[in-house]
Amino acid sequence: QVQLVESGGGSVQAGGSLTLSCAVYGYSYSFYSMGWFRQAPGKEREGVAAIYTGAGSTYYTDSVKGRFTISQDNAKNTLYLQMNSLKPEDTAMYYCAAHWGWVRAPALTAADYNFWGQGTQVTVSS
Repeated sequence: QVQLVESGGGSVQAGGSLTLSCAVYGYSYSFYSMGWFRQAPGKEREGVAAIYTGAGSTYYTDSVKGRFTISQDNAKNTLYLQMNSLKPEDTAMYYCAAHWGWVRAPALTAADYNFWGQGTQVTVSS
């Protein structure tokens, strides 16, 4: 019944920006832990950003600090990832993920999440 639906991916040139959205359906309450992950072909799934929605604590992998911002809109039941100054190495399929409760900080481990979206492709050209 629970569904996470990503949108906002696309193709941009290096230095450009994109905003990804993840809408949550079929859940009456907020997930405590939510995150964005990405996976390039042949690579491991990597935690990009995470948020403890109740506390507002956020976490980022070092490679995106200062460029990406994770946020939420509780009224719209939607998670966002604002991506600025995009680089070719950011090219990947991006997934949003959620867990109903607490997961160990910095909440960037894929195995800790039990709900996943289908992904949205981000391609950054040089």
